[in-house]
Parts: sequence; C-alpha cells; structure tokens
Amino acid sequence: MSDLIYLDNGATSFPKPEEVYSYMDDFYRNNGVSPGRSGYDLCIETGNVVENTRKTLTEYFNGKDPNRLVFSLNSTDALNLAISGILEPGDHVITTTLEHNSVLRPLYHMSLYNNVEVDYIPFDKNGFVNPDDFAAKIKSNTRLVVLNHASNVLGTIQPAKEIGKLCKDNGIIFLIDASQTAGKISVDIEELNVDVVAFTGHKSLLGPVGIGGLYVRENIEIKHTRAGGTGVKSAVKHHLEEYPYRLEYGTLNTIGVAGLYAGMKWLLGKGIDKIHKEEMILTEKFRDGLNRIDNIITYCGDDLTDHIGVISFNIKGFEAVNTGTILDGDYNIACRTGLQCAPLVHEQIGTDKIHGTVRMGLGPFNTEEHIEKALAAIKEIAETYV
Repeated sequence: MSDLIYLDNGATSFPKPEEVYSYMDDFYRNNGVSPGRSGYDLCIETGNVVENTRKTLTEYFNGKDPNRLVFSLNSTDALNLAISGILEPGDHVITTTLEHNSVLRPLYHMSLYNNVEVDYIPFDKNGFVNPDDFAAKIKSNTRLVVLNHASNVLGTIQPAKEIGKLCKDNGIIFLIDASQTAGKISVDIEELNVDVVAFTGHKSLLGPVGIGGLYVRENIEIKHTRAGGTGVKSAVKHHLEEYPYRLEYGTLNTIGVAGLYAGMKWLLGKGIDKIHKEEMILTEKFRDGLNRIDNIITYCGDDLTDHIGVISFNIKGFEAVNTGTILDGDYNIACRTGLQCAPLVHEQIGTDKIHGTVRMGLGPFNTEEHIEKALAAIKEIAETYV
C-alpha cells in the first residue's frame, strides 16, 4: 500500500490528512453519542462539533445562516433532496450534458413520474457550456437550473457566475453540484449567484465517506420529501419546518461530520488556493507528458484555464478498462476507467462506444514523482499493446 500511486481523487480523496484520522478516532472514542438529543455535557459537546462544522462550511460557501447548512449522506442524497423538494408537476428544468447521474437520474425520474420537462445544454469542443444557450431555453414554467460546477470527466469549471446571474434576473432557482469543486476552489454563493449548493465530504473536502449536504439560501424553500426524528419538538406530528431540521432526518452521521470538520480545518490551514495551484502544476505536467506519447488521445485538456486537476485520456485502439487494469496490476497505480457515472459526457465526446476513458484525478498528496511514474507506465503500455 505504501507504494501505491493514487490518482483517483475525483472519486474519493485518499489518503486523508493524518489530522483527519486522529481527530475522528479521538472524537468517536470520547464523543460517540447523539448530538442534540439530551442535556448532558457529552451530548452538548458533540452538538458543538456539529454546529462548528455548520459554521465552517457556511463561511466557506459565504452563506449567512449556519442553520441553512444541512447534512446528508453525500452529494447524491443532497441533490435528490433538493431536486425532489423544489420541483412540482408541470415545471421545466434546464441542465447540461455534463451532469453526473446524481442529477441525471433524479431528473429522469421527475420527468417520467411527475410530468417535469427537462432540457439538456451541450458543452463546446473545449468542455464548457455557453450561458446564452440557457437563456434560449427559458420558458414561463422554468423553475430550476441545475449545473455541474466542474465536470468529473473533463475537469472543466463551468461559467456558474454568468448562468447564476441569468437565473437571478429571471426568478429561477439555481442549484449547483459542487461535488468536484468544494475544497478545490472557492465556491462563493454570492459571487456565483447560487441559491442552493450540494456538496460531498469525501472528495476534496478531505472528509470520510457518508457525509455531504446542502446550503440553501434564505427565501429558497425546499419542501419535505421525508419525515422522521429530529431530537427536538418530539410532540409535533409533522416534520419540522425550520432549518436545519427541515431537511435532516434521524441521527446525524456525527463521526462523518467530525471528519469533515477536521478536513476543512486542514484545508483552510494549508490554503485552498495554494493547494489548487500546486495540483494544477502537476496536472499540466501530466497533460504535457501525455501529449508526448504516441497514440494518446486527451479530452478537453488543451487549455487548462478554468480546470481542476482531472484529465481524461485513452490509448488509441485500447480499451480504457484494460489500461486501468494494467496500471493497477503491473504498476500499482490507481485510477478510474469507464463512464464515470456521466454517460451524456461520453455520448457527446464519442467515448460511449469504446466504454469510456481513463481518468486521472489529482489530490493534495500527489507528487511530481507520481506523475513521472504514471507517464512512464502509460508510455510502456502504449508501446507494448498498440
């Protein structure tokens, strides 16, 4: 394991900072109780960690009210809460072909079972959507725009600010999926004109799996689609209206929240912009190295402006899954192959017919040596099998 070169950070960041492991271990040994359920000291201390995490994330997203930062299982769970809680039968939604299945599938279900109409905006040859294309699709019943802030396949950061301004001017709710950007770059809901942001903890926020959430701007309401215990006002028959209880159900994943808090503290201490800059230096080195290898195809990586550290490529005439298997088995390099849960991206770039791409996702613990070894391995595979 110590020799593993891990380049699948677009799926889950690994390893985590040592501070995350130690904080989670200490927290669960000493605070492994339910927060907000009783008045004894340990319960209050655990609740304080939860509330401090809400405050830290709210500040990161530049929100105003930490109570409107709600926790969920992950971004898929959060996006389902938002999409099903915002849309009504007869509504119209605009989204993109860049989306992950965490958006595509809920919208498909809404169109199939709830008479919701969905339009999909394609991206250009460089991997970016055009805000003007959204303007052309707006209708009188357009209720929601959903945007993948950065593609998990192409790494391109989308023009959220311009799309958000368009939504704001037309009274349309703007929801972004920040699964790939939260912890990588600034996600400022004021600057981006965002109403609802969905995030996950296990990627670039450097927390564990099983924790994510939403930040919901004031005056944006998401209706109940679930109900259950909240630990407060137990005699009330209906689920509570106020945030955060409005969108939180049952006992929170408190150890997940604690790990997320530790990950955020580590990121903020190191500097998110500094980490991103270092990752992009390595990404550029990797992209340039790929371009010097014969029979390599890269996708939307010619210009790395407005990108995160994600590169997708293929070896001509060779299945992506085979490249990934050889990288793992022969070189101890972990990456992601296939459709990456984003089938419409692959349909548009034509890789659906060849079962997807090889995706390399860089993280804060990758080094120049990792990149050099990965490039040498890919070169050997390309020369041996093509």
